Parts: sequence; C-alpha cells; structure tokens
Amino acid sequence: MPTETTKPTETTKPTETTSPPRIGGRQRLILLVLLGAGFTLSVDFSILNVALPMAGEGVGLGVDGLPWITAAYALPAAGFTLVFGRMADLFGRRRLFLAGMALLTGASLLGGFASGPETLLTARALQGFATAMATPAALSLITSTFAEGPLRERVLGLNGALLSAGFTVGALVGGALVSLLSWRAAFFINVPVAVAVLLATPTLIGESSRPARLRLDLPGAVTVTGGLLAAIYAVIERNVPAAVAGVLLLAAFWVIELRSPAPLAPVRILGRPTVKWGNYAGLVVFAMEPAMIFLTTLYLQNVLGFSPLATGLVLGVPGLASVGAGVIAGRVIGRFGGRAVLTCGLAVQGLATLPLVFLGADRTALAILVPALFIGFFGHVTSIVAYTVTGTSGLPNEEQGLATGLTLMTQQVAITIGIPILGSVAATQSVELTGIRLALGVDVAVTLASVVLVWFGLRPRDGSRPAAPGPAAPGPAAKEAAASPSAPV
Repeated sequence: MPTETTKPTETTKPTETTSPPRIGGRQRLILLVLLGAGFTLSVDFSILNVALPMAGEGVGLGVDGLPWITAAYALPAAGFTLVFGRMADLFGRRRLFLAGMALLTGASLLGGFASGPETLLTARALQGFATAMATPAALSLITSTFAEGPLRERVLGLNGALLSAGFTVGALVGGALVSLLSWRAAFFINVPVAVAVLLATPTLIGESSRPARLRLDLPGAVTVTGGLLAAIYAVIERNVPAAVAGVLLLAAFWVIELRSPAPLAPVRILGRPTVKWGNYAGLVVFAMEPAMIFLTTLYLQNVLGFSPLATGLVLGVPGLASVGAGVIAGRVIGRFGGRAVLTCGLAVQGLATLPLVFLGADRTALAILVPALFIGFFGHVTSIVAYTVTGTSGLPNEEQGLATGLTLMTQQVAITIGIPILGSVAATQSVELTGIRLALGVDVAVTLASVVLVWFGLRPRDGSRPAAPGPAAPGPAAKEAAASPSAPV
C-alpha cells in the first residue's frame, strides 16, 4: 500500500498481467452472501415505493402522511451510515453486518404485522438503521477481501449491476406482488433472505482486524449525524430553521475533526481528491437520475396518460438492459482508469437526459424517450461503479469502513434530496409539462457542469499519470479464501 505522500489522486490503470483476475471458490460464496444482501435491500426499497398507497390505506395513514413512510427510512439510512461505517472499522465489520441483518429481519416482521401508522413508521425507521449498519459493513468486507486493482473493480462492477437490478426488479415485480398478495409482502419478502444471510455469514466470513486501541469519536459522531438529519429534514420539509441547524452542526463537525486526536473522519482523508471528488460525483449521480425518473413518471402518467403498469414497463425494461453496464464498467475501469470512466459515464447520463427537455404532449415522444432511457441508465450504472471504485481507492484496509461509509452516505443523502429539490423546481411553473421540462433542464446543467469539475478535480497533481497503486493488504476473509481453489470468473 502506498504511503500518504505517494498515493495516487485517481483510480489508475493497473499494471498489465498475463492472466485475467480470478475469484476463488470460497470468495464466490462470500460474494453471494454480501451481494445478495445488498440486492435484497435495493429490491425492498423499490417494492415498498410501489406499495406506499396500499400500505398507507392498510394502517390508516392519510395521503399527507405517505411521504413519511419513505422519510422514516431515509433519515436514519442517510444520517447514520458514516458513523456505522467507521464503527465497522473499530469494532468489527462482520459483527456490524450481522447486527444490521438481524435488525432488518425484526423490522421487516414488525412492518409486515403492523396494524397502525405508528408501528409501520417505527418499522421503516428500524429498516433505515439496519441499512445504515449493514451496507457499509458489507461493502467494506468486499473491498478488504479483494485487493485494490482489477479484481476489486470487477467485483464492484457486479455490485453496481446487482443494485441496479434490485431497484429495477423491485419496480417491475412490486406492483404484481403487492396486487396478488398484500402490501405486507413488501416487508415479509426480506425475512427468508435475511435469515439465510445470518446463517451463512459466520461460517464463510471471518471477522476483520481491529485497532489495538478502540476509540470512537463521540462528539464527531453526534455532530455529523445530527447535522445530516437536520439537513435532510430541511430539504424534505422545506424547513429553514432545520437547515440552519444542519449547517451549524456540520461546521462544528469539521472543527471537531480538525482537533480530535482520534477523528471519526480524518480531514486528511476527506481532503483526498479521490474521496472528495469521487463522493461529489456520487452525489450528482444519485441525486439527478432518481429525480429524472420521478419527473419522467409524472410526465408518463399525468401528461401522456399512461397507467402505472405501463409506466413501470417503460422505465423498467431499459433499467434491466442497463444492468450489463455494471459488469462492463468494472473491466473498462481497469483499462482506462476511474477518472475517464467516471466522467464519461456522468456525461452520458446528462446528455441522455437532454432530449427529454424537449418532449411534447404526444405519445410519439416515446420514440425518443425509450432510447434515451436505455442510454442514460447505462451511463448511470457505469458512473455508480466508477465513483465507488474512485472513492474507496488508495486507502489502507483499516479505513475501508470509513471509505465505504462515505460513499454509501453520499448515495443515501443524494437519493433523499434529489427528488424534493427538482420537484420544487418543477412546481414553480403553473403548467406541469413546462415545470417538468425546466426541472429536467436543471438536471442536465448540473450533471454536465459536474463532469468538468470532476475531470479537473481528479487530474494528476504532478502533470503526469501516476503509477498504479500497489495491492491493498487483504483482510481475514481474503486470507482464508486464498487457501481455496481458484477458478476463472
């Protein structure tokens, strides 16, 4: 692992090898468990969005309260991910992963049996906590199991593909599942998978190594969590006092990190170009594309008059086709580097949205919309993989929980704030189609401007392409898996 002074400022092209990267048999099982858990969480999130009206009606929650089914999940999922990511480094990644999956099991059962709105919202909040615990721990187990380089890039590509597939499958299957069974199925579907993960993990995955002196930066944890919760609440509810409180708490967090002897998120890490610009790109990727999907849903149903089922097909089929981008992206990053692939994917996402700004009220617009969605989703998934690789590269094994916590926190915050912000932009116009066009125009402008910022932010600081980083120290799971037979992927 390079020292701090020689770490590269971007994900770089790895040294050419004579044989393709290989994944051992035991590593395949580890991937099955960890990626399966992430896939389940993304399916659950997507299915429950489809089930919102029925779930609200089932527990007596009015239309005005429906957004809180989503917000109750989003607030803890976004606010606590960074803290739990660092706790995974300090107290054990497998331990936190198992705790998160156990909490998910209990919360899903609670939500499935809910008879009132208070129980349902409590279950959703607990699911958000479970996501904040399990996802950074799982991702850091992946990045510490597979050494930095081509193999990790391929694995993170699979992770991105499965997450995209999970959201898409949830949207396509959710309506049918909920209609045939009940909205409660959106909760119960998690239970068998979570139980299987809980049973398999102890025998497959070893505990990560921990620092000799365990110490959590409690003031940093309190201020960053409180600041994120206040800021996200301010966006959802358009609450100015909450926004002010969020800014003040996050500023206090920065001051604390500068002075703390054992900071939650060391400033030297936050200031690294790969971490800083990788996470900025992730914020744009996850804020703009879900907001585009939301606006497109309004366009299809309210302007073109499509049914929810037809809308799901229009959005879901291109989404399924784009899953292959995750597999391809992991290989392409190894050849061209994270900087090139990240900016290219982000540019494709933005340029594919541009034609949507000019769509009219005629159904012939589908001839432009559907191909644009295919292309845009491909760029979106490519960007997800590239920003994850970039944001977790060049850091030692003991800081992978923090790095993955940052990338996942960015993802959760972006998903939560993107739709309210662009939805507010659209609401400034009296004609719905005009508002949708305006908001999509803002989407394009922000995305393409960010391409330029990320390209220059990740440029090599010495004017030349830096050397490829050496392999990261393998974690316990990697050492254990190394003893098993290997086979080509």
